[in-house]
Amino acid sequence: MKSFINVEDIGPLEQALADAFEIKRDRYKFQHLGKNKTLMMIFFNNSLRTRLSTQKAAMNLGMNVIVLDVNAGAWKLETERGVIMDGDKSEHLLEAIPVMGCYCDLIGVRSFAGLTDRDYDYAETVLNQFIKYSGRPVFAMETATVHPLQAFADLITIKEHSRQARPKVVLTWAPHCRALPQAVPNSFAQWMLADKDVDLIVTHPEGYELDQQFVRGARVEYDQRKAFEGADFIYAKNWSNPGVTNPADYGKITCDDRSWTVDTEHMAWTNDGKFMHCLPVRRNLIVTDDVIESPNSLVIPEAANREISCSVVLKRMLESL
Repeated sequence: MKSFINVEDIGPLEQALADAFEIKRDRYKFQHLGKNKTLMMIFFNNSLRTRLSTQKAAMNLGMNVIVLDVNAGAWKLETERGVIMDGDKSEHLLEAIPVMGCYCDLIGVRSFAGLTDRDYDYAETVLNQFIKYSGRPVFAMETATVHPLQAFADLITIKEHSRQARPKVVLTWAPHCRALPQAVPNSFAQWMLADKDVDLIVTHPEGYELDQQFVRGARVEYDQRKAFEGADFIYAKNWSNPGVTNPADYGKITCDDRSWTVDTEHMAWTNDGKFMHCLPVRRNLIVTDDVIESPNSLVIPEAANREISCSVVLKRMLESL
């Protein structure tokens, strides 16, 4: 596996899940694969779970790890070609990337959407420069449009906690005080749709439709209560306006309806449903205290599975070297 961005990169999901549960039984089984190999983790944005889980997964596989915070521990980087670099950016990404590639065997990149230029964000401009110029296998640690390590961990969690052969899984929009990217909901929908044993419903206010490349085939229900009825899993996540129906709205908050906050009344509509969120979460905005602290909350097991999803990805990339 030379790159990991979308669900199709992982190959057959059934085998990927089997690999995940094998690794979960013995996290150090494949240490030999990473011996004398180096992972470079490059962060253009903040991280907690991605940073810790990816580093732990790499260490489990016997790898050395280099972590670079671009905004705190490196020269300021220019990302655009043709720019006269007479400002505060001292180095161009097109020189920095191949230099980074000289010092490692695998590269993980985390770079969020700017939420001002939809075409730029959805072209995955920064990530694709790493794929093109680094000379190394590259995987996404969240990008402008996707977060596949999170979605894979979400799927593992659902498989572990499902009481149904084909659980009803609801991806619900929830309000937020800041404009957030669509990466997590995009990937969550994409991965759930790839698993034919999941019944996915997406619910959100009108005008917040996700891009069809990620949600094609999903049922969309604008009535949140109808979507929640009989659900086995509720996955709450805010996203800013994707600009699908109105490109001028891209990256904006065009709805702040607090009735979409997931509370005990919402969860009472479900089939004793489990609550999920990728974290970090704004309590009493996305979800109320009592829901996230309830026995049906899976946010901690879900976060723990980030180590497992990343271990599978790194294992497969090491095997391809």
